[in-house]
Amino acid sequence: MSQQLPPLNALRAFEAVARHLSFTKAAAELNVTRAAISHQIKFLEDYLGFALVERKNRSITLSQGAEAALPKLRQGFDNLGEAVHLMRSEKHRQSITVCTTPSFASKWLIPRLHRFSLKYPDIDMQINSNVQLVTADLQGDAGGMDTFFRQNHVDVVIGFGAGQVAGAEKLFAVSAVPVCNPALVSNAHPHPLQQPEDLVFHTLLHDESNYVGHPSWVTWLKQQNVQGVNANRGLHFNHVSLALDAAVDGQGVLLAIKPLAQSDIDAGRLCIPFNLPIQLEHAYFIFRHEKNNNNQVDTDIFINWLREEAHSQGRESLNG
Repeated sequence: MSQQLPPLNALRAFEAVARHLSFTKAAAELNVTRAAISHQIKFLEDYLGFALVERKNRSITLSQGAEAALPKLRQGFDNLGEAVHLMRSEKHRQSITVCTTPSFASKWLIPRLHRFSLKYPDIDMQINSNVQLVTADLQGDAGGMDTFFRQNHVDVVIGFGAGQVAGAEKLFAVSAVPVCNPALVSNAHPHPLQQPEDLVFHTLLHDESNYVGHPSWVTWLKQQNVQGVNANRGLHFNHVSLALDAAVDGQGVLLAIKPLAQSDIDAGRLCIPFNLPIQLEHAYFIFRHEKNNNNQVDTDIFINWLREEAHSQGRESLNG
């Protein structure tokens, strides 16, 4: 049976006094008067039956018994703080943390999240973007992914890569298509984009983000057998979002991952001048933290919703 504890206020006052070796500083920290601190220490000394502090002139020292008990007391307060944190976090159990690439978060996931919130209003979500999910190429071992989950405290990872890690589930395959501002296909333009050869009159925009498998004008032009267009000229960007912004602004033509450009296409900010896609070898994959039992139900709900969104995207592509 656990031993009876004295009032926590008295213990708290003593711990503050012991840390500062000052009644005045302890009182300031706990936002009480110096007399209140003195009263709590006297109460605790009477309860224990021995002196805790020794007053010498204007300084104080701890008694031998107080010195011996102090580490355990501090450990106890740390444990109490952790227990209170766990109890407070109970109300946040219905929440999940999702980690994905910055481009996927801003261009694919966030434009759809309102549908998830409407369908599941009781599930809170934290979205973390992490460039490691691009540069790592998702080809490490399963142990590496476990470490990633633990270090970043996430429930679900959505990444772009070859998906060679055990437990990877393909969300959807990826194609790339030329996209541009609609003004570049208008007959009012001196050289409207009507066929791939017209690219010779336009600036090529390049997504040169630091990840394996991004679209390449070299590959596209070769596959379409387009002659006379320098595949390396134009504007080069180290992030796909910058390249898409340049395309929206009418700066040129971008070979873009279609799912990332889709929201701008749907909004009329971008168009596909010629529907000649190329299939990329890499795809988007889902990983879940199997060892995290706190959010399994919500994680299942979110992953099922992702599958539904990906399936809907596939139907839209077939219809349009």
